[in-house]
Amino acid sequence: MDAEGRRFSQWAAAGFNAQRCPARNLLDRTGDKWSALLLMALAEGPCRFSVLLRLVPDISRRMLTQTLRELERDGLVTRTVFPTKPPSVEYALSPLGLSVLVPLGALLDWAGLHFSEIEAARARYDGAAKD
Repeated sequence: MDAEGRRFSQWAAAGFNAQRCPARNLLDRTGDKWSALLLMALAEGPCRFSVLLRLVPDISRRMLTQTLRELERDGLVTRTVFPTKPPSVEYALSPLGLSVLVPLGALLDWAGLHFSEIEAARARYDGAAKD
């Protein structure tokens, strides 16, 4: 059994609580449709809302607002309001948000390397499911 298998066995033996699982909680956030894209966009540096809206294709204003709030709630993003007229708001990665870029980047690299294999597996599965 590899280290990850042992880790899960240890969690299960300790009375694993899926709701409190750190990995599940983080993957719920970073694995949603928009969070990883926003985190990677903010890796370039702080951005205003309108810039993020242009950088992330197909995201609605409502979903951008909701996702930024969730990332801010999790401590991954900071929101700074500047006292201009009208007030301008800038979003940036917090130190915690910066620290997630390395593992997130590794996952994105892995996905890029293996996406064609995943697509092929899906096609085989979908073809077999029709039979």
